[in-house]
Amino acid sequence: MKTESNVAYILRLALTLLVITAVVAVALAGVNSITEPKIDQLNAEKTQQAIEAVLPGGFDTEITDYTDDTGLVSKVYSGANGYAFEVTPGGFDNTITMMVGVDSDGKVLGISIVSHTETAGLGAVAAASTTAGEAFRSQFVGMSGSVSVSKDGGEVDALTGATITSRAVCTGVNAALACAANLG
Repeated sequence: MKTESNVAYILRLALTLLVITAVVAVALAGVNSITEPKIDQLNAEKTQQAIEAVLPGGFDTEITDYTDDTGLVSKVYSGANGYAFEVTPGGFDNTITMMVGVDSDGKVLGISIVSHTETAGLGAVAAASTTAGEAFRSQFVGMSGSVSVSKDGGEVDALTGATITSRAVCTGVNAALACAANLG
């Protein structure tokens, strides 16, 4: 009985792993090509709903030439009643993607949190459809200038146990207000 050399054994294992990896990669690419259009459609619907929640009447056009000194504004939509800004401030766990509506007078019309990975029961309350979540988001309506939490001398009551998330939302609102001021 002839035994296999160490080099041949290692090459056989490496080739087997290469084949398995290639098959799995092709399978994942196939699944991605099937699911990608549906995911894109759902994201577009979610964005549309967020815009309608913060900008009454919806939007007419997406503005591509805007000035954002903060680097947080990723998209700007213009409508008859003002602008909707997609902003991505850094929260406690990761970035928070939110839509902020600002009228032509530079006042917040509303905010809608599109996606986040904040802690359940704490920071996640900011996006929740609960009384506490809606009360937190409604504080921003009508605000202008600089927005901050009460711990920092502002007017926004932070969520209990979620000051970092509350500050992040304020940062996003401030970025939207600054971009709206730049747009005139």
